[in-house]
Amino acid sequence: MEEEFHLIDLETRRLTSRAGDLLEALPEDIYVAEMQRFVIESNSAVFTDLAELRENLLHNRRLLTSTAERFGVGIAAAGTMPLSMPTDLQVTESPRYRRMLADYQLLAREQLICGTQVHVDVADRDEAVRVAVRLVPWLPLLLALSCSSPFWSDGTDTGYASARTLIWQRWPTTGPAAPVGSAAEYDELITELVASGVITDPGMVYFDVRPSSHLDTLELRICDSCPSVDTIAAIAGLFRALVDREVGRMERGEPPTQMSAPMARAALWQAARSGMEGELIDPESHRPRRATDAIEELTAGLRPQLEAAGDWDTVTDLVTRALHIGSSSSRQRRVLRRRGLLTDVVDLVVAETAGQPSAAPLPSAGSSLLHGYQRLDREELPEAGPPVHDEAVDAGGRPRPAYREILAAVDRIGPVTLRRTQYAVERELGRGGVTFRVSGQDRPHVFPLDLVPRLIEADTWARLGDGLGQRARALNAFLRDIYAGQEIIGDQLIPPELLDRAPGFRSVGRMPSWQPVRNHISGFDLVSTGPGEFMVLEDNLRVPSGIGYALASREMMGGLGADIPMPAGVRPVDGVPAMILETLVAAAPPAAGDEPRIAMLSSGSADSAWFEHTMIAERAGISLLDTDDLVARDGVLYALRRGREERIDVLYVRMEEDMLLSSHDAEGNRLRSGITRALGRGNLALVNALGNGVADDKAVYAFVPEMIRYYLGEEPIIPQVPTWLCAERDQRDFVVANLDQLVVKPIDGYGGAGITIGPAATEAELEERRRELESNPERFIAQEVLRLSTHPTFDGSGLFPHHMDLRAFVHLRADGEAIDSHLVPAALTRVAPAGSLIVNSSRGGGGKDTWVLGGDPA
Repeated sequence: MEEEFHLIDLETRRLTSRAGDLLEALPEDIYVAEMQRFVIESNSAVFTDLAELRENLLHNRRLLTSTAERFGVGIAAAGTMPLSMPTDLQVTESPRYRRMLADYQLLAREQLICGTQVHVDVADRDEAVRVAVRLVPWLPLLLALSCSSPFWSDGTDTGYASARTLIWQRWPTTGPAAPVGSAAEYDELITELVASGVITDPGMVYFDVRPSSHLDTLELRICDSCPSVDTIAAIAGLFRALVDREVGRMERGEPPTQMSAPMARAALWQAARSGMEGELIDPESHRPRRATDAIEELTAGLRPQLEAAGDWDTVTDLVTRALHIGSSSSRQRRVLRRRGLLTDVVDLVVAETAGQPSAAPLPSAGSSLLHGYQRLDREELPEAGPPVHDEAVDAGGRPRPAYREILAAVDRIGPVTLRRTQYAVERELGRGGVTFRVSGQDRPHVFPLDLVPRLIEADTWARLGDGLGQRARALNAFLRDIYAGQEIIGDQLIPPELLDRAPGFRSVGRMPSWQPVRNHISGFDLVSTGPGEFMVLEDNLRVPSGIGYALASREMMGGLGADIPMPAGVRPVDGVPAMILETLVAAAPPAAGDEPRIAMLSSGSADSAWFEHTMIAERAGISLLDTDDLVARDGVLYALRRGREERIDVLYVRMEEDMLLSSHDAEGNRLRSGITRALGRGNLALVNALGNGVADDKAVYAFVPEMIRYYLGEEPIIPQVPTWLCAERDQRDFVVANLDQLVVKPIDGYGGAGITIGPAATEAELEERRRELESNPERFIAQEVLRLSTHPTFDGSGLFPHHMDLRAFVHLRADGEAIDSHLVPAALTRVAPAGSLIVNSSRGGGGKDTWVLGGDPA
């Protein structure tokens, strides 16, 4: 076997051109240079025993790893690495490689890839040529096992499990196998290719399976370099068995498995696209087939050859392990989602190459996917206090009664099928545009959906409806008051300087005074701290998003989701778009009449919630506009549709108000004056109202319980997190003194940005935050570190506890003088990456389908 390894600078996590230094310190009969100076190739000895080959591979990796560490270099066995740029390119100084760079330019510069080659002994080169053609239909299955290159050198997720395959196949002399029948014909073909000037020597013939140029072997070249030695050893055993089987069939005069050249290319492309997590093209039927099923059937079909070689037990064990842990590509993507850091991907590959386990160990027969569940990462939690509440699993590791059937179904499905189903679900979400942007990355990612749903009991949901409706009405009263008489300040319930410091307090918030409801659609972020116990963490009254993710999650679970039983009485969510439309109609101004004209305004496809905008507009039956579609004239707002002007009575605004008011309409006029004039004359309602950002302020949040008492004369039904205002000197001093035990947030922050979680922060991070609190204390608040509840979340190989929150949505509608609240039956459960308390998708989190009980079982 020949394995190619990337050389990684352990400080920067980027490729480093240190091959020359390492090769001087390594045995030259094992390690050799490649075209790029940040790649080293390792050559195994020759073995008849597969177990001995595996040990040799491990020995060679250990020697390479320990030698490289002396130079500050890590070893990465993967098809591509995500933190390598073309500027890193340094070609090995030899005439052959310099000529290849000069002749092939882009192809050589993009050769930032590594592969693995397997040589199997054959009788002679004639046999090698004939067997190579017969192996073509089976090559995609071996590629699928090895896939380890989901990212390109700039960190972009390519959408493929093996991007290396796409890059490799650009060379002019690639393809499944040479279409010839003898060694003489093969040599003649190579001579013609060299004579054509397209290639310079026979070594540049890069068929996926080919006769060796200097040995009587058949060489497999299709596979990515793979961090798991077990997976590579499984491929070696399967390849040898395939060669043995085809030699035997050929000697008996049996025809080969037929696959046309176009179909063979399509099958390789499909394997590169999906890896082990999707479907492959069946070698015999040429129809889509689950990759895991195809690989298991291949292994079983090779049993006679594997037993004859003494490999049956070893290969079946290695294949089982490979299917259990999944492809390296899927593991790399999962680790990226945890914190959104590409350095974590590099660290994972380096660690696995060095021999650290790829995933959780194989469960014993009959064991549950909860077998490792008690290993909860509590690094971000203070030591004191009650244990973390898990909503589905009790302290003894047993499913709670409401979750018994759900978790039993998850066990029956098993990790391999769950991983495949999750892959299929995420592909459908990608096709539907259900994406988000991880902080620091330009391209959107598919919203990760975990397949283990969350249950909320009917009585808990009813209490949330009462408490959140109460909170929404109190905040609405606060917004109306604060932009009018400011009686709450006059009565000294909140300090006047609170508004001076609030970035969301705007003069435009005074428009319109006639509007009884300002926060028509509110989003509340809640966390559970115990059975049926919730606390409000944040209020979102500007442009609350997330309902589209909730609807998409339910559709995926009902469509491509795993076969998990849904209890009777789960509230349906398909009526949510109609509910939104009812709320928009109720918001119409007096001049609108009985049939108000409604539209949604979006900032366009670049918005992270664009799919949600299009989904709601389509299902609610309202127009979706951008600012170029608007024109304001004589105190009325119009939409330009197909050359006609259509009056707008209610505009559902799904963009930030600063962007809205600074934009121009279709005639080049600033929208600010046109919109405020229409609002003032009672010709337009905005959902939600301008200036609502003051109620999102995290310092204002601290006074919401007082608002409920002041405006409603009621005690708060749902508690909120104790909060310190750092603008107050005594409170700031307390926060600074206890910084390592508190969460500190910017008052205008969102998406988890700028948060310091004391118990998880480094001394340098705490010191930097301490300086900020001393110089600009008014910008921050502090809160207790909550013990957010956890929930079983599928991490690729088993179920593990992840923290989560809940975003619930409340609609307000005016009914005469009264204001009614309506809790939307679709809620978004956001799941934090492993070991984190930050659930926001922009920080690498995901979601779960939320099953709210209490609906009509019929």
